[in-house]
Amino acid sequence: MKDAKDLYLDLLKRCLTNMIYQDPGVLGGEHVPFDLHHRGEGRDWPTVAHTMIGIKRLDALHYCVEDVLDRKVPGDFIETGVWRGGACIFMRGVLKARGVSDRVVWAADSFAGLPPPDAKYPQDRGSDFHEYDELAVPLEQVQENFRRYGLLDDQVRFLKGWFRDTLPSAPVKSLAILRLDGDLYESTMDALTHLYPRLEKGGYAIIDDYSIVACRQAVSDYRAAQGIKEEIIPIDWTAVMWRKESRRQA
Repeated sequence: MKDAKDLYLDLLKRCLTNMIYQDPGVLGGEHVPFDLHHRGEGRDWPTVAHTMIGIKRLDALHYCVEDVLDRKVPGDFIETGVWRGGACIFMRGVLKARGVSDRVVWAADSFAGLPPPDAKYPQDRGSDFHEYDELAVPLEQVQENFRRYGLLDDQVRFLKGWFRDTLPSAPVKSLAILRLDGDLYESTMDALTHLYPRLEKGGYAIIDDYSIVACRQAVSDYRAAQGIKEEIIPIDWTAVMWRKESRRQA
């Protein structure tokens, strides 16, 4: 039988994905009615829901957060590319439910959509993510979304700007959860380069967009350059994760 904490977190997932009121979504550029399978697997872009990552990826995130707390892996939690804030809201919800007051959830985003492809990164050539207005969610709206769940407080902090500008000097000392959702080679490489060295041994790296060729290439290039050998574990049709086993890795 689930206890009150588990019931709260289960309901939080259903609210963040809007399994409750079942808003329509966008799939393949077309508006489509709510589909339980698509929403559960994070295959549509919801029109109202606060996350597009679906239940399976929220379940995986839940596991990772609970696991690092149980094993007392030190460090904060961060997501790079937060959209409407849903995954970060959920991480803050887990901390709240467990009475954890000494960790911070960092939400890193431009809050203005994705950058146009940079000529320095030919892997991103032809990307049109920057043209989608749906991906540009203002900081004030994300903060309001946290507030609606009663989860906007000093354990939530925001890093606003392009990753190339904000992550190198981000005031994040130590991480237990590193969740990347930046789509592009540039965004993925920036996040890995500047944040993976801060991920503690036993912490988790989660890659939301591994099915995107450019993102997957960035992960492959970084892991090869740093000698990272941990097994990449599939989460669903697009996301993967691994647990960092050596603190010596960059």
